[in-house]
Amino acid sequence: MKHVRSIAVVFASSLVAAGTASAQDMYKSGVGGLYTGLNYTFMSLESGNADADVGTLSAKVGVMATPFLGIEARGGFGVDDERIGGVDYSLDNFFGGYATFNLANESPITPYAILGFTRVEIEASSFVGTATEDETDVSYGIGMNMEFAPNLSGNLEYMRYYEDSNAEIDGLGVGIQFNF
Repeated sequence: MKHVRSIAVVFASSLVAAGTASAQDMYKSGVGGLYTGLNYTFMSLESGNADADVGTLSAKVGVMATPFLGIEARGGFGVDDERIGGVDYSLDNFFGGYATFNLANESPITPYAILGFTRVEIEASSFVGTATEDETDVSYGIGMNMEFAPNLSGNLEYMRYYEDSNAEIDGLGVGIQFNF
């Protein structure tokens, strides 16, 4: 009976040690690894005859569920507005949840497609007053990450954040990503 307990303890200890080593390898390889990043995005707000170019700063946090699938959350705010015909256009803030579908390969460049939902708050103000609108829509885009170091990569991405019959919001973003 004493030997059975000893064997059970040794077996359980080796399972825990193997699980820990396996988890460490998983995070080193990027699978199951957490990441965070910062992006500057050149946004195009099109509504009717107005076509305003604004800038946003955003942060993201995510996890690579598999080498091919990432899940992330993003949030950002406007840092650059544009004045057209006496009206100031701005993207006040946005946030959303997304899935990235990565084309994992051996090169330092990983292309991906992104799909999710974004809530945007846009504002137009003039001497007459201010109009603010909150909208949510399906968002989609393409991009690529370029590895600079094992835990550091750059990012370039085009994304359609919002679209309806009256307005479109597109963005071209550039940023940096830190992998843990």
